[in-house]
Amino acid sequence: MSCGEPHETDCSEVLDHLYEFLDHEMPDSDCTKFEVHFEECSPCLEKYGLEQAVKKLVKRCCGQDDVPTDLRAKVMGRIDLIRSGQTVPEHDVTATPQES
Repeated sequence: MSCGEPHETDCSEVLDHLYEFLDHEMPDSDCTKFEVHFEECSPCLEKYGLEQAVKKLVKRCCGQDDVPTDLRAKVMGRIDLIRSGQTVPEHDVTATPQES
């Protein structure tokens, strides 16, 4: 996604690190760069707003539930596959095979 306009901070960098920004897991200097980018780039601002809304909804609906460690590892593994550009299989490759 890109608005087609040149920015000091590239759209791909912003989108690649959007969750770090949302979770306040980046240095203040990087946060400032992202805030400036959002002021200039409406597609990235829209994506930020959508992800922020989803995060709030999940927190409200599921914030009290403990996530099993193995589920978290599976989800993070899937996210890593997607971020690296690898093809993610349609079926759940993380599921354990059923015994016959």
